[in-house]
Amino acid sequence: MPRTPKDAPSCDGDLSRAFDFLGKRWNGVIIGTLASGPAGFAELKRGITGISDSMLSDRLTELTSAGLLTREVSPGPPLSVSYRLTTSGENLQPVLQSLADWAAANLPEKACRERC
Repeated sequence: MPRTPKDAPSCDGDLSRAFDFLGKRWNGVIIGTLASGPAGFAELKRGITGISDSMLSDRLTELTSAGLLTREVSPGPPLSVSYRLTTSGENLQPVLQSLADWAAANLPEKACRERC
């Protein structure tokens, strides 16, 4: 029997918001990369194969504005900038690890190898 609109399953708004944000290409990868500690722009660029400078810059700005990263400037000389997870970003680590574990068990390895 076909479903009527009132019988249709509804989307979880919080889950939808989370995937709208984390589902943007590179956001989750950047957060996961910073799990091992603070890193500068060049370190992140080397560690995330395939991301352009402008995309990395845009995503770092977005993640910082969302409160998941902090941007720390050391005056030097030489001047240095690094990015670090905030408590909110650190709180995502178990979730991202669960997603990584699920992907390892359920997705073909080739899909990851092309990007990692």
